[in-house]
Amino acid sequence: MKELRKTKKRTVHNARIKTNIRALVSKSKQLITKGDLVEAKKAISALQIAVDKAAKVNVISKNSASRKKSRIMKMLSKPAAK
Repeated sequence: MKELRKTKKRTVHNARIKTNIRALVSKSKQLITKGDLVEAKKAISALQIAVDKAAKVNVISKNSASRKKSRIMKMLSKPAAK
């Protein structure tokens, strides 16, 4: 019984972290497509911190964290190349 309570609490906590990461990813993508690079860099910085913290406590895997950061940085540098 106690283990079930702990699992529920952890599931809610992990879901909150993952939701926050998804929100930061979408916010970063919107800012990049809008062309607001200053705000996009701030959002990406917040995203990187959140992703690293989530990976540190195994909410998401380290490879997943690395992939998210890599893809968003690639999107950021793409408009600059044009």
